[in-house]
Amino acid sequence: MLSSIKNTNKQLLLTFALLFSLSLNAFAAKVDTVAIYSASMKKNVKAVVITPASYKDKSKHFPVVYLLHGYSDSYSGWVKRVPGILNEADQYNMIIVCPDGAYGSWYFDSPIDSTKRYETNVAVEIPDYIDKHYRTIADRKARAITGLSMGGHGAFYLGIRHKDFFGAIGSMSGGVDIRPFPNNWDIKKSLGDYASNTDNWNKNTVINLVDQLKNDEQRIVIECGIDDFFLKVNRNLHEKLLAQKINHDYTERPGAHNWMYWSNAIKYQLLYFNNFFKAN
Repeated sequence: MLSSIKNTNKQLLLTFALLFSLSLNAFAAKVDTVAIYSASMKKNVKAVVITPASYKDKSKHFPVVYLLHGYSDSYSGWVKRVPGILNEADQYNMIIVCPDGAYGSWYFDSPIDSTKRYETNVAVEIPDYIDKHYRTIADRKARAITGLSMGGHGAFYLGIRHKDFFGAIGSMSGGVDIRPFPNNWDIKKSLGDYASNTDNWNKNTVINLVDQLKNDEQRIVIECGIDDFFLKVNRNLHEKLLAQKINHDYTERPGAHNWMYWSNAIKYQLLYFNNFFKAN
């Protein structure tokens, strides 16, 4: 008799656990991995697309955050290392897209290598696919772009160069001035070596693109850890924006160039973008 009761209790617990798991899955954000053909590079490029639980309501359309990975990572890096971004997608009812920027593209259309067209791909081809295949709000007031490290550079680079498309831009630990690092992270594979191609480097470093900004043209959020090797270039960017009277949010917090910092930083960035979307 006692054994029978124990077995019944076990079955009830297993049934409850299964139902609980199913209920969580029914209301959790969904992760798609899509292969998007790049006409500019003549190949498929993968991206992760996170849709919130509310996407099941087919009457709704959603804002989009493009979230870029860093050097030596890939399109799947964010969801593997910070699965909590699915909760933010649910909480803020936004679509999050993580494109593949390759091992060290720095999100340029390379002036020396025609096979590297990652500006065209990430700022044009992938968003065009997303707007056609998902229920997005196809307006710059409902689009933001951010990223970490190389992706922080990429987000600012693409955001400023495509102001008509992105209404808000962000960076976490971004390499926002590449010139102090002429031999690092394969940058010269896209721009040529610094000594012989200084013009390429000057034209494509984020801090120089700030000259193209007008105040309140876009919402801007920047942050970096105080133990990060990119701290100085981020402070320089902040000072230049202040000098040019460009409104922006800038934050330094304890932390280094690592996932512990970025898993915290992304929460603030997505909150910032949610406030931007709601205001519009």
